Amino acid sequence: MHVAENKNCDLFNGRWVPDFRGLLYTNQSCSTIPNSKNCGKHGRKDTDYLNYRWKPYGCELHKFDATTFLSIVRGKTLAFIGDSVARNQMESLLCLLSQEVTPIDMYKDSDDRFRTWYFASHNFTIKVVWTKYFVLAEERVINGTHTGVYDLHMDKLDTNWTNTLPGVDIAIISSGHWFFRQIYLYEHGNMKACIYCNAGNISNVSPGFAVKKTFRLALKYINDCKECGNLLTLLRTFSPAHIENGSWNTGGRCNRTHPYSEKQINLGGSEWTLRNIQVQEIERAKKKGKSRGKRFGHLDVTKAMLMRPDGHPDIHWDSQWMHGYSDCVHWCLPGPIDVWNDLLMAELRKEDNIVLDDSGEEA
Repeated sequence: MHVAENKNCDLFNGRWVPDFRGLLYTNQSCSTIPNSKNCGKHGRKDTDYLNYRWKPYGCELHKFDATTFLSIVRGKTLAFIGDSVARNQMESLLCLLSQEVTPIDMYKDSDDRFRTWYFASHNFTIKVVWTKYFVLAEERVINGTHTGVYDLHMDKLDTNWTNTLPGVDIAIISSGHWFFRQIYLYEHGNMKACIYCNAGNISNVSPGFAVKKTFRLALKYINDCKECGNLLTLLRTFSPAHIENGSWNTGGRCNRTHPYSEKQINLGGSEWTLRNIQVQEIERAKKKGKSRGKRFGHLDVTKAMLMRPDGHPDIHWDSQWMHGYSDCVHWCLPGPIDVWNDLLMAELRKEDNIVLDDSGEEA
């Protein structure tokens, strides 16, 4: 019999504890692992960072189980909508699921930013949908050179992701890192504010200001979407980077080999500020969505990942675009990012009123 999940269990508040039970997959056993996240292949020798699990206070987070997950999502389409960190979670999920079923690679665009994978045995589809900001964004190009400076139209959504929503059953939305750069914000075609621009004629605002406005607009669209059916939208909160002794292009590194304790992290920094904004916006959308048949929730990974400076590729990766630089934004596979899909499975079980016993079997 299905019973309700324990509502007093806060899966997002806890600590990392040693765990030597073994991995669900390795960088060799996962056939879909991307080269850029295959840290072991690119020279990472330490393995202690793999021997931890997330332990919520007062309860347990069950380890990912591919059979259970696939039974929950049978006949459904799940879309990861966001930037390359959203894709990183999709890559983790593929590795976890491919130990049970080999997916079919259905689609890849020319830039390898839009992907579709299909699990024929369960009629289950996974998509990754690229969007940096959720709103219309235009990079300034001078004499054919990309500047990294963006114009964001805060009242116009990026149709690359909105056009994919009909037919999606579960949407996991996320973004954040792209807001930490020089950006000019527009409404109705007029420049209203900027981030990191130091212009005297317009307001200089924080990245959080733009994150709040873009997520509010995106969530409003989802709430108003008549073609989206009984869509479940989960917002994955901001995933922190860890870089020390420089920036990504000036020799900065993220080469720690052990997690932080709770006392070592800063819950007053920009990462936590963005997390709070995102949680507030998803709760706001949840209230509005109750009468519209829309469902909202969140995967609050920020605190857990603030404690994992040891989980990034650092120099142990390969990219044709930025070879030689440290990657302190994305996460090694396998690695601490796999907990995001433990949490995803827990949230989907909660939606279906499924609870597991101590052995991981359905109660």
